[in-house]
Formats: sequence, C-alpha cells, structure tokens
Amino acid sequence: MSALPSREDVNTSTPAAALRGENAPPAARSASVRSAPLDGPITRRLLGLAWPVLAVLTLQTFVGVAETYFVSYLGTDAVAGVTLVFPVFMLMVMMSNGGIGGGVSSAIARAAGAGRHRDAEALVLHAAVIGVLFGALFTLGVWAGGPALFRGMGGRDAALGNATLYANVLFLSAVPGWVANLLAAALRGVGNVRVPAIVTAGGALLTLALSPLFIFGWGPVPSMGVGGAALAVTCFNVGSLIALVLYMRSARSPIRLAPAKLEWRLFKDILRVGLLSAVGTVLANLTVIVTTGLVGAYSVDAIAGYGLASRLDYLLIPLLFALGTASVTMVGTNVGAGQHVRARRIAWTGALLSVLATGAIGMAAALYPGAWMHIFSNDLNVVGAGSAYLTRVAPLYALFGAGMALYFASQGAGKMAWPFAASLVRFAVVMIAGGYWVHEVSGSLNGLYWAIAASYLLFGGINLYGMASGRGWGRRQARHAAAEGASA
Repeated sequence: MSALPSREDVNTSTPAAALRGENAPPAARSASVRSAPLDGPITRRLLGLAWPVLAVLTLQTFVGVAETYFVSYLGTDAVAGVTLVFPVFMLMVMMSNGGIGGGVSSAIARAAGAGRHRDAEALVLHAAVIGVLFGALFTLGVWAGGPALFRGMGGRDAALGNATLYANVLFLSAVPGWVANLLAAALRGVGNVRVPAIVTAGGALLTLALSPLFIFGWGPVPSMGVGGAALAVTCFNVGSLIALVLYMRSARSPIRLAPAKLEWRLFKDILRVGLLSAVGTVLANLTVIVTTGLVGAYSVDAIAGYGLASRLDYLLIPLLFALGTASVTMVGTNVGAGQHVRARRIAWTGALLSVLATGAIGMAAALYPGAWMHIFSNDLNVVGAGSAYLTRVAPLYALFGAGMALYFASQGAGKMAWPFAASLVRFAVVMIAGGYWVHEVSGSLNGLYWAIAASYLLFGGINLYGMASGRGWGRRQARHAAAEGASA
C-alpha cells in the first residue's frame, strides 16, 4: 500500500489534511505522521529529515577524501589530473542531485502536498527518463570534448594523460549515476530519506574497499592507477541504481517506479524548477572550472594546492545538501498545501542552521589551513598555494552556506530566479575580475583568491536580499503569506 493517501483514500477538504493522513488508512496515516512536514517544530523536522542524509554523505565525502589520499601516492601529476576532472564530475553530481534532482523532489513534494498522489507516482518514471537523457549527454560530451577542456584548464603532459584516462572510465557510468540520483530525489520528495541513505552508505563502503584495490592492485587484480579510482566509482553508480530500482518496484516503497503515460505537463513540472536549478549548478561548476584554469596559469603546484584546498569547499556540500533537501521537501509540501508562512519560516531556519555550521568550518580552516593541507601533501609549494586559498576564502563559507540554503528552499517553492541571478553574478566575478587580474594585470595568485572570496560574498548577499525583501518568491506568494499570517 502506498504511504501517500490518494483522493479515493482520503475524505477531506484540504490538501494539508490529506498529507497529514486524516481519515486515511492506518498504514498511510502512520507513514505520513512520521514525515509530518506540515506541522510541528520546524527545526526538529528539518534535522530529522537531514541527519540521515548528512551521515551518509559525510561518509561518502570521507571516501572521496580517502580516494584523494590514495591517488596522492601516485604523484603530483596524478593529483593534478584528478583535480582537472573533479569539477566536471561534481557538475554531474550536483546537477543530478541538487539541480534536476531538486526539481524532481520539488515537483513530487508539491504534488503530495496538494493530494495529487497519481501525479506524484507518475513523476518518478518521468524523472528516470530525464536521467537517461542527461546521463548520455554527459558521457558523450566528456568523451568527445574532455581532452580539449582539460588542456584549456592547464593540463599538460602526464597530468593531461591522467585526466583523460580518469574521465573516460568515470563517465562510463554517467547514465546509471544520473538515474540513481533522480530516483533517490523522488524518495526524498515524499520524506523517505532512509532508503537513499542506506544505499549511499553501502555504496560508499564498497567504493572505499575497491578504490585502493583497483588503484594499486593485489593478487590477480592489476594496478590501474587513476583509472582504478574511476572504476570504483563506476561500481558504486551501477550498484546504487540496481538497489533503488529493486526497492522502488516493491510494495514497500512509499512511491513506486511503475509504468505511466509520459506527459509533457509532468516533464514541465520537473524541468521548470530543475532546468533553472541545473543552469545555476552549471554556473557554479563553471566557476570552479574557470578558477582551476586561472590557477593553472601559475604552475602545476598551484593547481594541486588549489585542488586540495578546494576539496574542503566540497566537504560543505554534504551538510548543505542534507539541510537543503530537507528544506525542499518541507517547503515544497507546505507550498503545495497553501501554508506559505510556514514555508518561509522553514527557509529561514534552514539558512540559520547552515550559517552556523559552515561558519564554524570556515573559521577553523582560515585559522589552521596547514592542518588540512598536510593531510595530503608535504610539498611546500603545494601546501603554500592551498593555505593561501583557505585563509582568504574560508571565512566567507558562512555566506556561501546561507546562499545555498535559500537556493534549496527556493527550489521547494518553485521560485529560482534570485538564486540563479546570484550564481550568475558569482560566475561573472570570477570570470571577468579573475580573468582580468591573471591575464591583463599578471597579478599574484593571492589576488585571484581575493576575487573568489568576493564571489562568495555576493552569492550569499544576493540570496539573502531576495528572500528578506520578499522579491525572491514573488509578490503574489508574499501576499498569500501576509494574508495567512494575518488570519492566524
């Protein structure tokens, strides 16, 4: 039996009552009460949805750091090669999880909040179709254009060869990776964070075991170098897809992957949020790619130092993604149910939690940059380049955290104009100001890092202004919220 009540199951006059499970069958009521996004303490609900995601993504990030540690034994050229590919890989991960994936979660949460159970289930198949298409585009794009891209980012000789090998193997599994991430987003849209968390944790542990085996070899398994690191991630993507498909085809899943008629209106419901979010994600990762290229104008040591330091930026992603996906579910469900005041309170609560957490990490990194850098390298040039980045950029992590929290909340509300504008400004600052500093002024590496810090400041500031001014989610929704607050 589905955990979401359908119109036939529920005899109630309001979508909010429908999702809470009033007059619903016991199994549906039990499952909906467990998620209960429409009432109760906001902070507790957010953290309840966020902590399983945070726990497993922290584990997954640890596995990524461990993989970097293993690759560092192969030398600076291997680290530089993986660094060149990393922004493209993270583009795919962030687009499938936070971009298009956010559109999937938002569409399903809003459908659930409005009591449209059949649409919510049909959206799952639509998400899978979108995943196949985007995954294929990534595979073909990297295989065809990867070497030229990596060369443009500063890759040369052995570093370029390592980057090409790593990318060719890694993007073999782009399609299963995309589909698995969108299926997980569908489950999170109805408040089921447990199963995606279990699948991710199991896959992370598998990757941790396979990565050193494939990189260094043992017994009958040959040493594959950076290609082995990529092969371990490929196994993770394929295994995750199989596990999620089996679960979502079973009766235990709260929302099922089942045959449905493909309809443009449902694709549109996902893509009207997902595409703008995806473009914002593209801009975010293009910012990293452009930054890597600008750093590459200095030296291979600079690329390696920046790559190792900026890995800490990505360590923020599990935290922000965990809180963010909880916000998408809760905001989307409340917007679908017409509870606009509560939706805004959820957005601000998520932003405050993100600021506190990322601000603490940023200050620690800025004060003790060497503690992070020496995990990966003892090369003085590499450590110096990375430490210079952290002392200038890490203090702005708090504003980045606020901006990302409101980005996710805006996904849930289906209003992405201001977060998109913030991403565009961030990209423009790095592209224009950073490019001018490096190529026209021939300025120092530290000056480039200050430009990156300014981009973080503007990204957070624009998102905060859009939300605080009431413009971010539109005047109409602001009026709804004001009227709702006055009636309360």
